[in-house]
Amino acid sequence: MKQHIQRFQSNNEYYFVEGCYINELSNQSEDPELSIAQARVEPGVTTQWHQLRETTERYVILDGSGAVEIGDHVPQTVKPGDVVIIPPNTRQRITNISSKDLIFLALCTPRFEVENYQSDLT
Repeated sequence: MKQHIQRFQSNNEYYFVEGCYINELSNQSEDPELSIAQARVEPGVTTQWHQLRETTERYVILDGSGAVEIGDHVPQTVKPGDVVIIPPNTRQRITNISSKDLIFLALCTPRFEVENYQSDLT
């Protein structure tokens, strides 16, 4: 991998089926150990239950507040500066409980690959 700066591009944001908007900040095969995405959940929205096979995910809350559910644990309130650690194969979802967008970084190790995403977990 070569050194470089990957510039933020707000127009790269897209709607993802789980119910939030994603902007892939860094997700390259040349850097397989880590991916970084910015997620945005609109007020009142709860993402679908989902899990990532063979991937640890970390949420770093940047703005807004949410209620995160991991596995069978009761919802926990998260706010800017909080870090949520989600082990591989653990169901998860988050609800935006604030009146503004909930913004967080999703850091995945190894990097996020769509074939590891599993949804509709009840």
